[in-house]
Amino acid sequence: MTRKTVLFVCTHNSARSQMAEGLLRARLGDRYDAYSAGTERTRVRPLAERAMAEIGIDISEHTSKAVSDLPDMEFDVVVTVCDSAREACPYLPAVERNLHHSFEDPSSAEGSEAERLAVFRRVRDEIAQWIEETFGDE
Repeated sequence: MTRKTVLFVCTHNSARSQMAEGLLRARLGDRYDAYSAGTERTRVRPLAERAMAEIGIDISEHTSKAVSDLPDMEFDVVVTVCDSAREACPYLPAVERNLHHSFEDPSSAEGSEAERLAVFRRVRDEIAQWIEETFGDE
């Protein structure tokens, strides 16, 4: 069985799309090859790495990539995970379907480190649930 390719796109490729890539790869990697990119390249947020490590998924080796950094390849599914990327990103046609689900940007959370980490955890869990509902039964 050939694995389908999925690209998660967000503005900075620093948190939501990185967590989505890690979650899909870890939980359904036998059926999907997961990738992520942004409309601009920045860095992977340390709190995203921590939130993912807490559930046993290591994204510490991930790097932030721009859509223009991706090799010339077709993706079966392209998912925008924030409204900004949906508006700013050039349309990336998917072979099968394009999806959009906007998740809160945990990088914009304010407060103590513990309060900000709590937002990253909540968004991680929302992404995990959405991935399971969207890709788990295919």
